[in-house]
Amino acid sequence: MNGDAVLMPPDLQSIVDEIVAAMATEEARGKVATYIPGLATVSPAHFGMAVVSADGSVALGGDAELPFSTQSVSKVFALTMALGKVGDQLWARVGREPSGNAFNSIVQLEAEQGIPRNPFINAGAIVVADVNLAGHQPREAIGELLRFIRFLADDEDIHVDEVIARSETETGFRNIALANYMRAFGNIHHPVERVTGVYFHQCAIAMSCLQLARAGRYLMLDGLLPDAGRVISARRARRINALMLTCGHYDASGDFAFRIGMPGKSGVGGGILAVVPGKASIAVWSPGLNASGNSQLGTKALEHFARLTGWSVFSSRD
Repeated sequence: MNGDAVLMPPDLQSIVDEIVAAMATEEARGKVATYIPGLATVSPAHFGMAVVSADGSVALGGDAELPFSTQSVSKVFALTMALGKVGDQLWARVGREPSGNAFNSIVQLEAEQGIPRNPFINAGAIVVADVNLAGHQPREAIGELLRFIRFLADDEDIHVDEVIARSETETGFRNIALANYMRAFGNIHHPVERVTGVYFHQCAIAMSCLQLARAGRYLMLDGLLPDAGRVISARRARRINALMLTCGHYDASGDFAFRIGMPGKSGVGGGILAVVPGKASIAVWSPGLNASGNSQLGTKALEHFARLTGWSVFSSRD
């Protein structure tokens, strides 16, 4: 082949169909999160996938239009909003390094005097919630975030699952402890019950794979949203993608980058948002989790996708 030959774009719908068929045969599907009662009853049989490409085409498969609890995937949008409010001042309160520990660990906070390692572990996301709460009542703060996500996805049907939010509030003792611990160091500025109320409701935002993939388009397009213009600067979009690549899968972020090579953010509801800059925004969902708390089939599906498309931030392939 001539070195200057143009590679044909992949047939995304055929690839999604192939992946959905492959995932249907998987017997090891992981275990659903049981420490949040509202998630414990979701069937691990579910699998959905949606790909929205840079040219606006959409490929769907499986349960791609069934809403699920986004949980920590919502942290991407909350971070984007917080950066819009305080800019780089945020980094005085939250780090940008991988944690190497479980997403809800309190160990590092003591050694690092209440400064969370990154905005995607629970402690970091609670600080982000504290930033987004400034000047608002909790209901107003979560309403602002919900409107932002609806704007990104161009879909007014996105909502907070109140059953999940109540479930989180009733069982989120460790997250409340994290918030109190950071408050003791002066890194939480509002009453803990208000901050955690915002955080719990943020995690309970329900979206389908299609809605999530559409909401992630601005990270695919250097901060631009089709038909709506600039959401954030290209520089900020690149930096959020960098954090997703290095910190988006907790203590398995390195393995995700090694195997898949895309910025991604997972949640214990089984969803993953992945971004191929300039090419696609991808969402997968399967509720069964692996030992690191990431979707077992979702991770495997994205590995298939990277292999079949050749797409990776580490690849020079067009």
